[in-house]
Amino acid sequence: MENIEALREEVLAEVEKAADLTALEDVRISALGKKGRITGLMKNLGKMDPDQRREFGQTLNAVKDQVAGAIETRKTALEDAALEARLSGERIDVTLSSRPDETAGRIHPISQTIDEIVSIFGEMGFALAEGPDVEDDFHNFTALNIPPEHPAREMQDTFYLPEQDDGSRLVLRTHTSPVQIRTMQSKTPPIRIIAPGRTYRSDSDMTHTPMFHQVEGLVIDKKTHMGHLKGCLLEFVKTYFELDDVPVRYRPSFFPFTEPSAEMDIGCSRKGGELKIGEGDDWLEILGCGMVHPRVLSACGLDPEEYQGFAFGMGIERIAMLKYGIPDLRTFFDTDLRWLKHYGFVPLDVPNMVRG
Repeated sequence: MENIEALREEVLAEVEKAADLTALEDVRISALGKKGRITGLMKNLGKMDPDQRREFGQTLNAVKDQVAGAIETRKTALEDAALEARLSGERIDVTLSSRPDETAGRIHPISQTIDEIVSIFGEMGFALAEGPDVEDDFHNFTALNIPPEHPAREMQDTFYLPEQDDGSRLVLRTHTSPVQIRTMQSKTPPIRIIAPGRTYRSDSDMTHTPMFHQVEGLVIDKKTHMGHLKGCLLEFVKTYFELDDVPVRYRPSFFPFTEPSAEMDIGCSRKGGELKIGEGDDWLEILGCGMVHPRVLSACGLDPEEYQGFAFGMGIERIAMLKYGIPDLRTFFDTDLRWLKHYGFVPLDVPNMVRG
C-alpha cells in the first residue's frame, strides 16, 4: 500500500509540473498507458488471493481515478492558458484603413435579365409561374399540338430519359411551354403569366448550348386579340432596351401551338460592324409569338369557343447578349470570374421591382 501511495504522490506531482499539453500527455502515458506504472500494478491483481485482490484493487482504482481527474483538470487549465496567450497576441489594428473588397460578388447577366423581364411584365399585370425541368410527353409535346408523328418534334433535339415501366419516357423540357399547359389546367381564366426558366436541347456551338434559358408569356381570356399581343411586346422591347421608340415588324411563321404565328423583328443598324437597336434600316429577329391554338386550349380543358389568348417566347441569353454586348453564348456558362466581374452587376446598382 505504501508503494501505491508513493506512486500516487509522484504522478500527481508530475501532472502539476507539466508545462504544456505535450508534457501532460507524456505523464498520462507513463502512468495510465498500456505499459504505464499504474496499469502495470493492475496486471498484478490476478496473482493475489481474493481478500488481497479486493483490498488492493479498491485502492488502486481510487488512485487511478484520482490521477485521471487530475490530468483532465490540468489539461483544461493548459488549454485555457494557451487560448488566452493566443488571443492576447492576435490583436486587430482598428486604425488601419479598410482593404478594397476584391471578392465582392456580382449578379450574373442571366439573373439580371430575368429580374428585368419579371419587373417589366409585372408592371403589366403578369404573374410569375414555374414548373418542373423534367416533363412528361403530354405536357412537353402532345398538349402543345405536337403529337408523336408531328414533324415539329424533329425541330427540337430532345434529351430523353430512360424508358419507364409503362414504356413512356420523360424528357428534359425543350421549352417552358409546359408551364403554360399546367397553368391552364389548374387555373380558370383570365390568365396572365410569364414563365422564365431553364430549358434543354442537345445542341452546342457558338449560338447554342445544351442548357439555356427561356421566358414565355401567356394571356387567356374572352376578348384578347392580336392587337393586344403587339402592344404588349412593343411596350416590352421599348422598356427593356430603354428606348423611347423601337421599329417592329411581324413576319408570318409557324409554331404548332399558335395560330396565327409570327416572328417579331426589331429595327437595328449594323453599320461599321456595330449593332445599334432602334435605328437604321435593318431588322433583327428577337422572339416568336401568336394566338394560342384552339387545340391547345382543348387539351387543357378550356373551350376554344369561349376563350382565346396569345403566347410569346424568347431566349433570355439572346436578349441579354443584345443589350449588354456579349458576343459568345458559351461564355455565360464558363464560370470565369473575370468575365463575371466585367459583365456582372453589383447588387442593388440597378433597382427594379424584384430587388427594390
